Amino acid sequence: MTSSTGATTTTPPAEPLRIGVLGAARITQEALTDPARRTGHRLVAVAARDRARAQGLADAAGVERVHGSYEELLADDDVEVVYDPLPNALHGTWNLAAVRAGRHVLTEKPSTACAADARAVRDAAAAAGVHVVEAFHHLHHPVHRRLVELLTSGELGDLRRVEVDMLVPAPGEDDPRWSLELGGGALMDLGCYGLRTLRELGPLVGGEPVVTGARAVEHPDHPGVDAELVADLALPSGATAVVRSRMGGDEVVFSCRLVGSRGEATAPCFVKPQWDDRVVVRVGDDERTEHLGTRSSYDHQLDALARLLREGPSAEDPDLGADDAVATMELVDACYEAAGLGARPAVL
Repeated sequence: MTSSTGATTTTPPAEPLRIGVLGAARITQEALTDPARRTGHRLVAVAARDRARAQGLADAAGVERVHGSYEELLADDDVEVVYDPLPNALHGTWNLAAVRAGRHVLTEKPSTACAADARAVRDAAAAAGVHVVEAFHHLHHPVHRRLVELLTSGELGDLRRVEVDMLVPAPGEDDPRWSLELGGGALMDLGCYGLRTLRELGPLVGGEPVVTGARAVEHPDHPGVDAELVADLALPSGATAVVRSRMGGDEVVFSCRLVGSRGEATAPCFVKPQWDDRVVVRVGDDERTEHLGTRSSYDHQLDALARLLREGPSAEDPDLGADDAVATMELVDACYEAAGLGARPAVL
């Protein structure tokens, strides 16, 4: 099955989003500035601790102006929505500051360090009447939507098992992903994608997943930080699931496998379908490969954000708002508790 979603450009929006960027994180080009250019949205402002880095991002991406501080950016009335790619433990602080400044937020995952902080941001967003959207970009892509279709159509039969593998080479020793204080760890960086995917699939077969056990391997030089974490979960339907996350492999693996009573489906790169848009379906002796389009999941994400802010919530888009972020962080906390590491400390 081939979809026309492989297109790399879209019709410019009638009213572009006006986006401000906190920091100059490495992910920003792939996750925001390139997609904004392709989809026709404005990059109004950027601020970073190092002004030179902010200026470099502005020069490279065509950001309209550089502010001297995060606070200055949040006070800029031309900024409509704030993109937050800061280290995990800083998400809560600056998401909350953006909300209190009356700005919508697109926050990198996970939205906060723990569920307690996610609740604080949710409550503030409700009081301010703004949206906080968690950037699980893959859920907007046709690859994920096809997995949902295969599950709900009955072609795979009753769901029996979900297996998610998230593996990347080890980051450098000075990388914030190894810092407990900055909310590091394999589950925070990688496994949360699998947990959120299970949360999207679970209600289709009976309800939210529940953690039944977890095992972690700590980094030898960074106590409390999981270099690897394997979480076992159960769904109310009786299906089981495993989410394996590891920072320390020889390659990148982002796979999701659904096993049913009649067949199975695998998306070999479900988190980055722009790299590999295949869904492999096996039913009995038959196997087929479907291609769902290599348009970036980040482009799809900005399209969905624009629909939300211009038209309101839509049934065609996943709910990634502040209430949803709380539920995901509760699941993350439960995995850490089950693994004996404890939830990441609250900062708000």
